[in-house]
This record gives sequence, C-alpha cells and structure tokens, in this order.
Amino acid sequence: MNVRLFFMMAGLVVLSQAVRAQDKRPNIVLIMADDMGYSDIGCYGGEIETPNLDRLATEGLRFSQFYNNARCCPSRASLMTGLYPHQTGIGHMTNDPEDSTAFNYGLPAYSGDLNFQSVTIAEVLKSAGYQTLMTGKWHLGYHDRSRWPLQRGFDKYYGLIAGASNFFEPSGKRGLTLMNDPIEPEGNDFYVTDAFTDYAIQFVNESQAESDAPFFLYLAYTSPHWPLNALTEDIAKYRGTYKAGWKTLRRERFERMQRMGVIDGQVTQLSDDDGAEWDKLTPEQQDEMDYRMAIYAAQVDRMDQNIGRLIETLEASGELENTLIFFLTDNGACAEGGLLGGGEKELLGGKGGYFLTYGQSWANASATPYRTYKHWVHEGGIGTPLIVHWPQGIVKRVQGDFTDQYGFLQDIMATAIDVADADYPTKYNGESITPLQGQSMRHVLQGEDTPIHEEPIFWEHEGNGAVRYGNLKLVKAYQPGNPSNWELYDISKDRSEMNDLSAEMPDAVAELSGYYDQWAVENGVLPYDEVLQIRKEKNAKR
Repeated sequence: MNVRLFFMMAGLVVLSQAVRAQDKRPNIVLIMADDMGYSDIGCYGGEIETPNLDRLATEGLRFSQFYNNARCCPSRASLMTGLYPHQTGIGHMTNDPEDSTAFNYGLPAYSGDLNFQSVTIAEVLKSAGYQTLMTGKWHLGYHDRSRWPLQRGFDKYYGLIAGASNFFEPSGKRGLTLMNDPIEPEGNDFYVTDAFTDYAIQFVNESQAESDAPFFLYLAYTSPHWPLNALTEDIAKYRGTYKAGWKTLRRERFERMQRMGVIDGQVTQLSDDDGAEWDKLTPEQQDEMDYRMAIYAAQVDRMDQNIGRLIETLEASGELENTLIFFLTDNGACAEGGLLGGGEKELLGGKGGYFLTYGQSWANASATPYRTYKHWVHEGGIGTPLIVHWPQGIVKRVQGDFTDQYGFLQDIMATAIDVADADYPTKYNGESITPLQGQSMRHVLQGEDTPIHEEPIFWEHEGNGAVRYGNLKLVKAYQPGNPSNWELYDISKDRSEMNDLSAEMPDAVAELSGYYDQWAVENGVLPYDEVLQIRKEKNAKR
C-alpha cells in the first residue's frame, strides 16, 4: 500500500469512528461453531487451547445453561429467526441439493426450507439501518436461491450454502459461494476456517470504510464438524495428549469444570460412560483414536486462532468495546460414525476424505458431564457454551462470571432486536410474520436476576422431545410406537439426568407433557412414527 492510500484509508477509519460515536448502538457479531461439545473449550473445562475464547469469557459473561436445537439445520433456523424450527419450515432438516424432496414432507412444519412467514436477524437489523454480513455455513435451503443469504437480508456473503465440506478442497454441491456465485478455493494453502475469517475481516473493514452504520456479522464456522481435516502444525500440538483414553479425559474435565464453577451445584456425578473400553483396544487402535481426537482438537484450536484475528481487527478499528459478541455451538458433540469413528484411518492427517469422524467414545468426553449427543435432546445434545462479550454493555461486577439463568437460541434474536433498537415486524414483504418466541437477555448482561423465561420452552427433533419449565425438565428419546416414554429431572440438582423423578412426580409429568402436547399441535409437530410413514410413502412414489 502506498503512503497516500494508507493515510486516505486511515482518514476514512477516523471519520467512521467519529460518526459512529453518534450512534451508540453496538455492532453485533454472532459466532457459531459446528458439532462442538459442551466441555471442549478451555473456559468451559476443556484441555484444548482456546486463549481467544477464554479472553472473551474472562472479559464477558458465560451461560452455564443455554440451549440449542440438537441438530445443525433446526438450530440455525431458530438462531436466524427467533422461532421454533417447525415454525420456520425446518422441523427436520433442509433439502439435499440433489433431491429437492428429501426432507420435504409436504407439510408446512417440514418443508425443508426457511419459509417466508419468518424473518431473519439480518432482515430485521437491515431494516433498522445495520449493515449485514455473513461468512460460513448457511444450511437453511439449497435449491431455491430466493432463500439464500443475500435474499434473506444479508448485504454480503461468502461460504457454504450446503452443510459440511472438506476443509481443504470444498467442491461440487458442497462448494463455496461468494455473494450468489460459485467460487473456487483460493491458493495452495486454502483452509476453509481461515477463509471464512479472511472474508469476515474483509467485510468488516469494507463496512467501516463504506458506511457509518453499525454492522451485524454472522460468522458460522464448520469447525469442528467432520471430516477430520486440520493443519499439520495444529495436529502436532495434541498428538499423544489423548493416550489415556476417553474415560480419563471425562474425569479430568469433570473435576476441572467443578473447580471452575462451570457446573457448580448443577451436577454432582458424571452421567454413565457411553464409550468403548479403552483398555481392550489394541495399541494400534489406541494410537489411531489418539490421532482422531488430536485432529478434532486441532480444528477447535484453529477456529480459536481465527476468532483471535477477528478480535484484533475489532480492536484495531476501535470497535471492540461497543461490539456485542456471541459465541455458541449448533448442537452437542457428534457421535456419528460408531464407537471408534467413521472413515478409513489411512485418510487421517491428509487433505482428502469426507465422512471422517472421531466417534461416539470421544463425543462422550466432549459432552462431559452430560448424556447423549447431537440428534437427542438430553443435556448432552442441546447444551451449548454461550459466551457473551460486550465491554460497554455488560456491567463490571458480572464480567468473568457464569450465570445459571437458562435461555435458548430464540433469545439471540430478541436480544439483538433489543440492543439494536429495532422492531420485529408483524408483516414483511407482504407476508404475515410468526410472532417472536424468544426473550431479550439484556437484563442478565446488566446483572439482574429476573428469569429469562417464566413460560415453558420446548424441543423436538426426530421424535426426541423435551420441555423445560423452571427447574424441571421432561425429556424423552424416540422409541418406535412409544410416544410417551417421558423422564423427569430436576435440572438445578441433576443436570446430568441421572435420577428420573417421573414415577415420584406423576402430576408434574402430566402438567409438562400437557404443555408439550399443546405446543406440538400449535406448531405442526407430528409424532415421529407418522413423519417416517409420510417419508416412506413419498419415497415409494419417486
């Protein structure tokens, strides 16, 4: 850059900062990880090095009881709209780009695309004068471009319209998109986590040079979703770290989480172990499993490094103090691929492969101390770290603390609307809009103890259902032909869900299941046996 251009750009930044000082509304940055477990990052008890997230936690506020929707598409639907996933049309998953009927059951709640009776955070904030930027994984509709990011409120977009991809060589239906156009990976050292951040930083810098308006950035990483793809130097940091196995790792994390206050008072014992017997593995198998977990850890580490780059950008521009940052994950740890992981071990450490996973045994450690995984709605499937960082908006006396107030994804939209002084519409582009389901969490950031939710909140995915009301949680795992296999837990004392109270408290089961049944009817949630039958019939006609 020549000297004249340097001073011209510096002048633009100074001018932007001067004008921005008149607009006190914060920038909003929403960072989502993909398939990461509750206890993986350092500030939630993990051994993986995440100094940048740890910094945000130390200077911000951590939620010990925040919830996602157990799977990528339903979580992203709620995150973007502030609605239950069935209200958006994504009661199951989005459509596959090669089969537009794969998850379209011909029902409003299961259409497989983000419907137009919902509005996105980007659409609402754009209407309030925000610049709206996105990089990363969209996964809210493939085949219909009218449902892509630029058509749903974002000014700029770079990323994956589909879900997961190879981190080094995204291609085909899982290739990259810039704005609305396909784009090839750039350079021989391409790594998608780095690229998402490169474009996020570029978009932020452009926004500050082009406008005096605050910006909303949605940075949706695919890390650490499979395939296990990481850079050699990052893997080397963790190779050999996991030779003691998953049970030892779970105990170490559990003890660390207790000391840190992550689970203070909520959990008195570890949930049942759910992995293979480490000592019965051959030395070769133990080495392979250490390698798989090392690659997974490297993916998380690299994501944190990139978050650090974004923080540095915000600091350099003087925007960090008045930027509201959220960090969370879309579902619990991923057990897909069996006890010992999926994909051939010969592909580990290279640039190839797609379905390369670390498996259920390591996922059980990532979920410490909770039960189940991605897909299910016990705490291991829906519990997420939530870090909130906003120096000008979080009172000093709670910075660095945990809050045990519970909330869920829909509250992100409500909070964004609150701090942005925006209006949630009743109509948008001629469509009647479903009322917002979330509640603002701003009062928690200001140190108030008032609950976020005084009403029941709900989950359903693939027949796995739950309702939480105060300290009680009613939950079930799908069983064919048995829609009422409810378990009841007091989450304030037993968040690891070890002591089922359903037999002791039948009145509470009846009350909460009644709330659930009413919610299901109102939102088009069908018994999963019926959903499977509809899918079977549709497949038979093709």
